[in-house]
Amino acid sequence: MFKALIVEKNDEGKTSAAVGEISEDQLPEGDVLVAVDYSTVNYKDGLCIGPGGGLVRTYPHVPGIDFAGTVEASDDARYKPGDKVVLTGWRVGENRWGGYAQKARVKADMLVPLPEGLSTKQAMAVGTAGFTAMLAVMALEDHGIKDGPVLVTGAAGGVGSVATAILANLGHQVAGVTGRPDSSDYIASLGATQIVAREELSETVKRPLESETWGGCVDAVGGAMLARVLGQLQYGASVAAIGLAGGANLPATVVPFLLRGVNLLGIDSVMQPYDNRLRAWQRIAKDLPMDKLEAMVKPATLDDLPQLGADILQGKVQGRVVVDVNA
Repeated sequence: MFKALIVEKNDEGKTSAAVGEISEDQLPEGDVLVAVDYSTVNYKDGLCIGPGGGLVRTYPHVPGIDFAGTVEASDDARYKPGDKVVLTGWRVGENRWGGYAQKARVKADMLVPLPEGLSTKQAMAVGTAGFTAMLAVMALEDHGIKDGPVLVTGAAGGVGSVATAILANLGHQVAGVTGRPDSSDYIASLGATQIVAREELSETVKRPLESETWGGCVDAVGGAMLARVLGQLQYGASVAAIGLAGGANLPATVVPFLLRGVNLLGIDSVMQPYDNRLRAWQRIAKDLPMDKLEAMVKPATLDDLPQLGADILQGKVQGRVVVDVNA
């Protein structure tokens, strides 16, 4: 038996989460058994720990959309006991049990070998949020980042923190957007040279085009803010859209696309093909400054997860929460 965070749903449809014990034979089918070292806390995790958000279909459930650990047993020739691995996406922690347990069983295709130079703890300091941030930066690079500041919305959050640190480390000027004035020093410590108050971008305007300001953007907010940013991008610049904290509607016009040739790049981290996953993790090991990564980390245990799940849904979590499942 080993520890896991178990989410139950009662007859009235209310969910509750608590640390309990499960056995290996309760784990889902898969090729590889992993002894989990660390996981993280993401917005999806908050939904799965709490109300479910339509992501969880069967209960009891073990959330945790990512994890890093050591292979304990493998029926796939690509992995052997002792190998260090990382998992993000594939709806693990949503429609199948995830990383909030001391052991996990998954399909070999879902895993990526841990890049040389990264520990399992560092890998989860990166986690799904950092992996998504790297995908966003790569997409911007593939389409050409223009001169001038690169805007990062939600810069104090998990994706925004890592995106800010990576972009600054690559030599770009970074403007970080936040709705929390007390986060300004934190965002600046990651390398941002400009802090933008959320209020400056949160309202739509009647003009479809404004002054060409941003050389690119990593957007975690969506909604009215994304619409506003589209009209402020430099000619031919791109925005990598990774979230919808500000809403799923996009009250924009096609004018920025037609008159400035801007690009709206959708970033999905869940179903990324293996080669792109490997490329992203290798870039993370190379381009994310580890001292900045350490500054983002807040440690947690399985017992902390019910409260952290509620906190992240309310926007109260800054940086990266790393969960030591064995603590």
